[in-house]
Amino acid sequence: MYDVIIIGKGPAGISASLYIKRANLSVLVIGKGIGALEKANKIENYYGITANGKQIYESGINQAKKLKIEIKEEEVLSILNDTYFTIITNKEKYIAKAVLLATGTNRNIPKIKGMQEFEGRGISYCAICDGFLYKDKKVAVLGSGDYAMHEAKELIPIVKSVTILTNGKKINIQDEKKYNVKIDDRKIKEFIGEKTLNGIIFEQINKKTTDEKLEIQGIFVAEGVATSVDFARKLGAKINNNEIKVNEKMETNIPGLYAAGDCTGGLLQISKAVYEGAKAGIEIIKFIREKSNS
Repeated sequence: MYDVIIIGKGPAGISASLYIKRANLSVLVIGKGIGALEKANKIENYYGITANGKQIYESGINQAKKLKIEIKEEEVLSILNDTYFTIITNKEKYIAKAVLLATGTNRNIPKIKGMQEFEGRGISYCAICDGFLYKDKKVAVLGSGDYAMHEAKELIPIVKSVTILTNGKKINIQDEKKYNVKIDDRKIKEFIGEKTLNGIIFEQINKKTTDEKLEIQGIFVAEGVATSVDFARKLGAKINNNEIKVNEKMETNIPGLYAAGDCTGGLLQISKAVYEGAKAGIEIIKFIREKSNS
């Protein structure tokens, strides 16, 4: 068991890890890829540094490694909250007394006609939250990776059938036969329905074919990698305008769950992420020590 697990290895997550490690607490940082910094070709508005995003990212990682902070390149699929937090990745399960969400805000929402119209009326972003609404109905998961498969597994015991829609992307899911999940790699043209979603129209393969339709009552969006907001929503943390609500201590409404960086909204800058990561780290240290003494 770790004292703290940080989801996200960008400026907010690494900043927090430095404080937590120096306080002699056990900390694990989990993340996949570089994130938003990868697209920053040149950063000139961060105090004392002119560099590209990748250089700043690597500098932060190296600083953490010098302190022997444990960093794992894994994809977090789910976070559960009972007596302690259980973090499930594509490789392992980890337990922690406190969790910091710091993966940014990127939400992978494809631009498909009808997507916005049917949000909350057949289109959902949380299988564990809304799965019961589709008991014994035909549903689909929109995605092409481990996160999509994880959402499908949540739905299988509840719904009539689950189809993973890759929207034109080719994938190879080893668990397909084991979990009786259908894979449909056709490109989606439109979501259709009246008051609620009741079907999908796929694009024509060629001019000789007609649009094909699939009857479906629910779609669960799980494109790419799950974000901090996805995890917060599933844990019951307060969300406003796709931003995690935190107080001045970077705490969510769930004891032991903190958030920092772009996922809390406001100024989407490295300087803000570093500050919030530092603040969260300091407050998490207090939380862990108070919990140990109680």
